[in-house]
Amino acid sequence: MDEFPNYIEGTVDSVVYQNEENGYTVLRLDVGEEEPITVVGCMPGVAPGETLSAQGSWTRHATYGQQFKAEVARRSMPVGEKAIFDYLASGAVKGIGISTARRMVEEFGENALEVLERTPEKLTSIKGITQKRAQAMGEAFRLQMGMRRLLDFLTAHDLPPQLGMPLYRRFGDRALEAVEGDPYLLTEGEMTVSFAQADQLALELGFAGDHPQRLEAGVSFTLRHNLDNGHTFLPFQKLICAACALLDVPDPESVEDALAVLLERGSVTREEVAGEDACYLTEYYEAEVLTAQRISAMSANELYSPEDLDRLIGRTEEEQGITYAPQQRLAVETAARHQVMLLTGGPGTGKTTTLKGILSLFESMGLKTALAAPTGRAAKRMGELCGMEGVTIHRLLETHFDPKTGELVFAHNERDPLKVDAVIVDETSMVDIMLISALLSGLREDCRLVLVGDPDQLPSVGAGNLLSDLIRSGTVPMVRLTEVFRQAAQSAIIRSAHQVNEGIVPQLRNGSTQDVFFLRRPDPVAAEETIVELVKKRLPEGMGIPSHQIQVLSPTRKYDGGTGSLNRAIQAAVNPPAEGKGERKFGPCVFRQGDRVMQVKNNYDIMWRTADGLEAGMGVFNGDIGHILEVDNRRELITVDFEGRLVEYTPDMLGELESAYAVTVHKSQGSEYRAVILAALDTAPRLLTRGVLYTAITRARELLVIVGDEAVVAKMTANNRQSKRYSGLRARLAGGGEL
Repeated sequence: MDEFPNYIEGTVDSVVYQNEENGYTVLRLDVGEEEPITVVGCMPGVAPGETLSAQGSWTRHATYGQQFKAEVARRSMPVGEKAIFDYLASGAVKGIGISTARRMVEEFGENALEVLERTPEKLTSIKGITQKRAQAMGEAFRLQMGMRRLLDFLTAHDLPPQLGMPLYRRFGDRALEAVEGDPYLLTEGEMTVSFAQADQLALELGFAGDHPQRLEAGVSFTLRHNLDNGHTFLPFQKLICAACALLDVPDPESVEDALAVLLERGSVTREEVAGEDACYLTEYYEAEVLTAQRISAMSANELYSPEDLDRLIGRTEEEQGITYAPQQRLAVETAARHQVMLLTGGPGTGKTTTLKGILSLFESMGLKTALAAPTGRAAKRMGELCGMEGVTIHRLLETHFDPKTGELVFAHNERDPLKVDAVIVDETSMVDIMLISALLSGLREDCRLVLVGDPDQLPSVGAGNLLSDLIRSGTVPMVRLTEVFRQAAQSAIIRSAHQVNEGIVPQLRNGSTQDVFFLRRPDPVAAEETIVELVKKRLPEGMGIPSHQIQVLSPTRKYDGGTGSLNRAIQAAVNPPAEGKGERKFGPCVFRQGDRVMQVKNNYDIMWRTADGLEAGMGVFNGDIGHILEVDNRRELITVDFEGRLVEYTPDMLGELESAYAVTVHKSQGSEYRAVILAALDTAPRLLTRGVLYTAITRARELLVIVGDEAVVAKMTANNRQSKRYSGLRARLAGGGEL
């Protein structure tokens, strides 16, 4: 609102809401006018009585009126006996309530806060306060002051105040000292500060361009950044060159010296592997080595199969009303005789039937079996197909964050392994090296493991090339299903997938099939209009497929025909604004009640509950799709229903959500949809690959509609380029787990 300044100052009158995990706050600020102003933003630990000044922007909600969104907030301790009493009486300091606050102000007046911080032992002069209680109150206040100074520091250096909570979780009241001593720690873990931002802070704090900490941080950051490109390691020379470019250092010798320090410290490991002089972040080195050792040991462990194996398999065939094809029977026999095995194959080759057979066999052998997958949707689909519960690998291992270190930990590991006899993992192509290492650590030494996947799908988002490395090593017992069964072969979706896999452009003429259609729209604007019409009207009315069972896919996020543009257009068509329908703007997005949304990063801290309140847990994961149940602008909360798990998001958490009417093909991995619409339009060549097209086609269960340019489909089919990933797992497996 132009008539208002973007700066306000006043005294905190009351705190309406505060999220202790991330510091998001809704408060009422007394600015000397008739009514206090509602202020929202990240203000951890703020309490009544404090003086607060804020810069930001004004918004007006139709129901809740004018609000001030604080982008930058500065606080100062209360001055004067009344303000100090209000502050202490609010419960801001653990152990101090209204009556204690009153006695402290009566005893020490305006010096009450100074006594509390510097000489808490003086509080024992107040009746009822023991030495132990006085020290506890003083410690609680010092911790709070440490957070305040940290936030003041972040604000002064134009860094987001949201960093305060993870920093404080990790370093406690030493957080400010830790950041001042090493600004580059802000690039680690959950901090998510870019190297350039941390570098700017270091410069402001007086760090020189050749400061050892800067050079070491540059090397570490280069390795961490390349994890996102799938690399578990970088060759020595590539690492040095990339770090020199990042640091703008012409002399590689100083960067090599920094690497030597990291190697000496143990945070980086260097080893000759797969013909490369490999440099790893040590936790990834250890994960790769552990994976190779455990898989090699399990592969070498041939088990005694039941004497009546043929009879057990025959009984399973009878129960399922089928006769296994030779490859399927071989897979079931392999599962009986080996501790670990790979089961691979494309669509229509009978993987599900084979899995059911293995599961039934394990049950007949008295084995307790767990079904798991990397994503919630993949786990649910696997469970539905197999007739028992499937869970994510994270949930199976009971994942949580260690509040002291801010690192991901698993309840089940070598000290407390899973109490199961066998684990079957689907969608193994999506599993990265850290997750498989965690899973293997959580298995008993005699636990069986069946890894199921399609090697022609896209590799994991995280580091490593697990399924491909396991297959190419030739050391793990494997059955690859190749026969496409007659019933499946009648599906044009399945035929198209296999054609693409063989480099053959799929049949795009309409009229000959009932489940694959091509609509030629080479112009992106026309393509987008057609896709919206398909989602809103043509498929729901013409084919009886409701909009919420249709998933639009695109190879790219950007440009016309990308997921950003498509999401806005589809939302406007199928879920337009309406009176009584809550919505909230966040950057270029509008989140509206009823919208389909996707979680786009792993959040192990977030709490979920079921609608009946009988079950609760922690964690929502990258790729989980839900719908917005409620937008409560009064409480500043958005409630999302992830297939029965309800999660509340405060405004500062909305960066973890995206509209999901349209998602990228990469994000669709592990999911299957009743109907898929693929936007096949020209974009960056690295996204127009055979693997992307194959993955998109295999997401469709009943119907696939390709909208776009047939030349793009041909280009994708012909482009079998696969990005090289630096991984030592294949070489380690070939060496029996050792080099």
